[in-house]
Amino acid sequence: MKLSEGVEAAIHCAVTLAGIEAGATMPGAALAEQFGLSASYLLKHLQALASADILESVPGPAGGYRLARAPERISLLDIVLAVEGPQPAFRCGEIRRNGPVKLPANAYVKPCGINAAMLRAEKAYRAALATEKLSDIVADFMTDADPRSVAAACAFVERHQRPQKTSSLKQ
Repeated sequence: MKLSEGVEAAIHCAVTLAGIEAGATMPGAALAEQFGLSASYLLKHLQALASADILESVPGPAGGYRLARAPERISLLDIVLAVEGPQPAFRCGEIRRNGPVKLPANAYVKPCGINAAMLRAEKAYRAALATEKLSDIVADFMTDADPRSVAAACAFVERHQRPQKTSSLKQ
């Protein structure tokens, strides 16, 4: 299964936003700069995360994005579904009914075994993603990453975050 690059970008942006001060925001352009992405490309994924109530978009000249929920309440599944949509990765086209030997519809009363197996695998994959929390990814990064990478990420956040007067982070 291949997820779009938008999923990677969305997860990295959410991890970055988990590091900003309470109530602060970060502009989408800064997030795009941090990861060497086109701002217009990233904006569609940030908007998808905002539509899914993972991010909050704050308008105005000092606006930007921030997490809409605490990092421990955001799973990788939440982010994947926001970017990719809820449809399963495998969609059975019932090709078993094609070909030179056409059987009547009643020959296919049982669901396609391949489709059933793929849906079981998708269910397990989604269950695993649901257990992976943004807060755990941040904690692992802070303890396991090269200290230079941690320092660079923290310095980037410090330079680009925009303090706000109020916070609406939902605990």
